[in-house]
Amino acid sequence: MSVEEQYDNILLAMAEKHRGGVPDFLHTLASFLRRKTDFFTGAKQSEWEKMVLDVFRKEAKVAMADHDEKMRAREAAKKLKEEKERAERTARQKEMSENKICDITDEEAAAIIKEQEDKKRQALLDGAAGDATVVSAVDEDISKPIEKVDDESEKSEVGKLQPNAGNGCTLDKYIWTQTLQEVELKIPFNVTFALRARDMVVSIGKKSLKVGLKGQEPIIDGELCAEVKQDESVWVLQDSKTLLITLEKVNKMNWWSRLVTSDPEISTRKINPEPSKLSDLDGETRSMVEKMMFDQRQKEMGLPTSDDRKKQDILEKFKQQHPEMDFSKCKFN
Repeated sequence: MSVEEQYDNILLAMAEKHRGGVPDFLHTLASFLRRKTDFFTGAKQSEWEKMVLDVFRKEAKVAMADHDEKMRAREAAKKLKEEKERAERTARQKEMSENKICDITDEEAAAIIKEQEDKKRQALLDGAAGDATVVSAVDEDISKPIEKVDDESEKSEVGKLQPNAGNGCTLDKYIWTQTLQEVELKIPFNVTFALRARDMVVSIGKKSLKVGLKGQEPIIDGELCAEVKQDESVWVLQDSKTLLITLEKVNKMNWWSRLVTSDPEISTRKINPEPSKLSDLDGETRSMVEKMMFDQRQKEMGLPTSDDRKKQDILEKFKQQHPEMDFSKCKFN
C-alpha cells in the first residue's frame, strides 16, 4: 500500500456520509482547518490560496495523465481488433477465390459469404426470439427479500432485497455488483451460436441504459439509479455468451440501491464495504476505521457511539464513588 493510499478507507468512510457529494466533503475539510488549525489566519491569503491551488493542480495533472493513458490503451485495443477483423476477411476472401467454381471477383465472393453468414445468423436470432430461455437464469441464487430484522431501527429494511456478495443484486436475467467507484453488470445468454458485437444492442447514456439482442425486446431499457461517466463506461463479450458492462459512477460517495429505477430495491444498510481491505491496514489504522464504521451505524440507529458509551461509563463510576451527590439534573455532552 502506497503512502497516499493509507488513508483511503478512512476518507471513503467519511465521504460516504456527505450526501451533497464532493462540495460538502471539501467544505468539511476546510471547516476542520478553520476550527482546528491556523491554516487561514497563520499566513497571507495569497499564500494559502497558492498552496491549495498547487496541490489540486498537481493531482489534476496526474488524473489527466492517467485518463489519457486509459484512452490510448482503449484506442490501441480498438485498432488491434479492427486489424484482426481485416485479416479474417482477407483470409476468407482468399479461401473463396482459391476454391471458386465460377468466374467471380474477390469482392463478389466476399459479398456472397457475408450475405450467407448474415442470413444464417438472422435465422438463429429469429428462432431464439420466440424462445423464452434465450436469456438464461443466472447460476447464482436470486437475491431474496429481507423478512425480519433483529433491531427495531431497521424495520424499514423489511421487504428490500438482501445485497449479494458483490454489494449488488442477483436477478433472474442478470447480476450487478458495485464498489463506490463503479458498477459491473453481467448478462448471460443461452443461445446456440457464438455472439458477436454486431448482434448486441448496447446504449449507455448519462443516466440511462438499454441492452439486448438485435431484433428482440431489450433485457434492460430504463433509467439508471444515478449518473455515470459515458466515456469511461465500457462493455465486452465474454466467451461469446456473456455480456459484461462496467459503469463508472459520477458520484463515488454513494451506494446504488438498484441498477435501474424499475428494479427492486436492495438494502444499502446491509452492504459490507470491502471488509477484506481492513486486513491490509496496520493495527492502529484498522482500529480507527472499525471504530468509525461502528459509530456511523450507531448514529444511523439513534444509539450511543463509542465515545458516548465511555462518557456514560465514567459517569456511572463517578456516581458509585460519590453516592452523596445528586446527578439527576446534570447533562453531559
